[in-house]
Amino acid sequence: MNLVIDASVLIKFYVPEILSAEAGHLLARMQRGEVALRAPDLLYAETGNILWKKQRLGELTPSDVEEIAEAIISLPLNIETSKSLLPLALDVGMMYGITVYDAIYISTAMVHEIRMVTADRKLVDTLAKTDLKEYVSWLGNP
Repeated sequence: MNLVIDASVLIKFYVPEILSAEAGHLLARMQRGEVALRAPDLLYAETGNILWKKQRLGELTPSDVEEIAEAIISLPLNIETSKSLLPLALDVGMMYGITVYDAIYISTAMVHEIRMVTADRKLVDTLAKTDLKEYVSWLGNP
């Protein structure tokens, strides 16, 4: 099985938050070879920004950030270039009223005809009554 993940899921692999247990199950499935994870290269910048923000808020130490960043970089993810996804992502973003950042992840799922898993409930709800609902799943679903 192949899935696209976004930064909201990836960060939960390493930082205890709501839905971290569900993210941990997904990580374990990847480590057992049951699922392959894919993401656009945007994932690294977004995850880095989340780590930076958590350090600024005192939720993580600089050494925590370095350790988590190294773990993220070493994950065997299938990474797509955002450059090739941009035209589709712009169309998706404009048509469905979502950010181009979110649309890049959705576009990755669309191109590969697989589902994207996110912890962003608002995004899932926004797309729930559209023809893109088949491409997005909420991490909190059983």
